[in-house]
Amino acid sequence: MAWSSLSQHFTNQNPIRPLSYSPSNKQQVTPESVPLTNEAKERRNLKILFQEANERCRTAPMEGVSFTLKDFNSALDNYDFNSEVGTKVKGTVFFTDARGALVDVTAKCLAYLPVHEACIHRIRHVQEAGVFPGLKTEFMIIDADEEDDRLILSLKDIQKTLAWERCKQLQAEDVVVKGKVFKGNKGGVVVLVEGLHGFVPFSQVSSKSTAEELYDKELPLKFVEVDEEQPKLVLSNRKAMADRRQQLDNGSVVTGIVQSLKPYGAFIDIGGINGLLHVSQISHDRVSDIASVLQPGDIIKVMIQSQSREKGHVSLSTKKLEPFPGDMIHNPKLVFEKAEEMAQMFRQRIAQAEAMARADMLRFQPESQSPLTLSSEGILGPLTSDLSTKGLDLSGILSSDD
Repeated sequence: MAWSSLSQHFTNQNPIRPLSYSPSNKQQVTPESVPLTNEAKERRNLKILFQEANERCRTAPMEGVSFTLKDFNSALDNYDFNSEVGTKVKGTVFFTDARGALVDVTAKCLAYLPVHEACIHRIRHVQEAGVFPGLKTEFMIIDADEEDDRLILSLKDIQKTLAWERCKQLQAEDVVVKGKVFKGNKGGVVVLVEGLHGFVPFSQVSSKSTAEELYDKELPLKFVEVDEEQPKLVLSNRKAMADRRQQLDNGSVVTGIVQSLKPYGAFIDIGGINGLLHVSQISHDRVSDIASVLQPGDIIKVMIQSQSREKGHVSLSTKKLEPFPGDMIHNPKLVFEKAEEMAQMFRQRIAQAEAMARADMLRFQPESQSPLTLSSEGILGPLTSDLSTKGLDLSGILSSDD
């Protein structure tokens, strides 16, 4: 009873109230009350600007814009751009791939350069012709693709025009050029000269080779007819070879390439002219196997021994360039190093022998008889013009009295 009375006493005096939660018991946190960093403030401002701009674009896209789309189209119409076929325009390449290039020519539509119009030569990619993004150059309009609304450009047509002008200049200067044979027919061969297709009739080919034998070979040529309007480009190998032979002097040293080997000798290409190096003229020592001394493709030095302008034959010799007999077999490098020196000595010996023989024969020769001379083979006969005196050093020749 005492305990129950005591419990009732405290309960009546200080009644226990249950705890209750009120929002006022905790400090409220708002975005304004949290300090923001500079980066966060910047992001918040950008977000607000974006939201405002998005709202303007959605509700009033042309508000505050004085230059409308109609004004833009009108300005383009007033822009003086000539897009006629055959017109030259300046442009900037901004994209390339294997098929071609896109070019900005400051027109309303795009311009396209196909790969086959990028160069006068055949290429697989426009970059092989030096066409890269950023290239600024002149193009020619050759077509207009209305379906794709773009202009078709060409660099090849501009290069062709320049090539024709170049050929006219070379013809006026009577210059010898090289053309590569890539096709043939019954009448002649077709060659590539300055990027253009030229025709060489068989009557103007110095050799009796067929079109198959001449395929993929380079021929020295001279221009016969250059007509851009036709178009017609005719060339002659025979005229070029005639000029080359006139420049060759008997006794002179030239560099050639071994073309082929035969049992009787080797054919040497000396600047487009085929000369024969007979087996007996390779060395003073006997050569039993030409292939042991020379191989096709070898670059060698030879001396012009004789030539027939009528028949087109040129005889060559390395035998007369040997410092010592057999050097062409055992030490050909020495032969080529001393080729000019040995040829000069040979010409001097021939000149001396010719002068001495001429002086001796004058004592016994009747006045009506033709003067005699000593040939390069040591044969005494009538004086001819086959042996050129150009470049001969006659200072060391003894007089007839001596």
